[in-house]
Amino acid sequence: MNQWFKIGLISLILMITHSVAAHQLSTSYIIAKIDDTGHISGEWQLSLTDLELAIGLDANSNGELTWGEVKDSQAEIASYLSEHLSISRKNLKCQLSFDLVERLQDHANEAFAVTDFSGQCAISGTLELYYSAIFSEDSSHEVIVNIGDGLRLHSFVLDDKTQKIELDLKAGSWLTTLKQFIYQGIVHILIGLDHILFLLALLLPAVLQRKDNKWQGIGDVKTILTNTVWIVSAFTLAHSLTLTATALGWLSPSSRWVELGIACSVLFAALNNIWPLVIRLAWLTFAFGLLHGMGFAGVLGELGLPADQQLLSILAFNLGVELGQLVILILLLPVLILLRKTKFYIQGVMPIGSLLIALMAVQWITERW
Repeated sequence: MNQWFKIGLISLILMITHSVAAHQLSTSYIIAKIDDTGHISGEWQLSLTDLELAIGLDANSNGELTWGEVKDSQAEIASYLSEHLSISRKNLKCQLSFDLVERLQDHANEAFAVTDFSGQCAISGTLELYYSAIFSEDSSHEVIVNIGDGLRLHSFVLDDKTQKIELDLKAGSWLTTLKQFIYQGIVHILIGLDHILFLLALLLPAVLQRKDNKWQGIGDVKTILTNTVWIVSAFTLAHSLTLTATALGWLSPSSRWVELGIACSVLFAALNNIWPLVIRLAWLTFAFGLLHGMGFAGVLGELGLPADQQLLSILAFNLGVELGQLVILILLLPVLILLRKTKFYIQGVMPIGSLLIALMAVQWITERW
């Protein structure tokens, strides 16, 4: 590649990196409980970024939100929430009232406004929840809902395509829990960009071998598959251990340092492809996988665990993560195997892809520090 082509390619990488880093997954949280009399109470956590998009909180338009600006918009926030969340039971609408925002909650270093709500529903019957906030501003938005009656906790996700759900609070079968948490595990590996890029950084050199200080394509596909199995197995075993231990409360790591550690693991794996320090990656992958498991457990904690089916929920979520990981592997590895001996892959895709991943990791480290 000539000099100007390289400069242009690097510039393109920087623009793409900035664009992807600037777009954070939009997520809100609803946590609620309904008692035997039909009284429902809970809280709705919605990011200040999303509220700014929806109703405009930045009064002086300086690009920085203050607590004072949030307080000044309390009535508008409560009105907006009441218009975009509807709960019914037995086809009778629950009369919900939303309090003013009085506190903030932190999720992954992002501030969320917390609004308490309460209301009266019918005493029995199927509960119907309809949610329509933010979708018109960001179609990728989703809401994680945890709702229970004191005995069973139901967790699910609503998005632009599925804005309504009907729920029988008395139904708590193990099969329902299994399906819900497998689905959540698949979703959260596929939207977890840091986990995906860590896996990608490990797979990029899996089809190559280091000879004479250069990367060369591995001739034997069986060797590639063996290497990949070792790497993926080490990652799977490690994150399964810490996911389970953290979800059960045996470990209580700081979420901030876990997220920072995950970003550092992505950076190291990517740079190791460009300037190899560690050739045999299985043990290193295992060590970093322990961090990623704690990160998965943080997501699982936000979903909520049914008190009577904790272990099943953890196992199902972990199975979902593995299935999502397997999908990525099945789609990606055959392409890497086909390209492994080409100059395009060895001198282009592998180092440039690794550089792009490293730049993303630096962005995350800066945000999470």
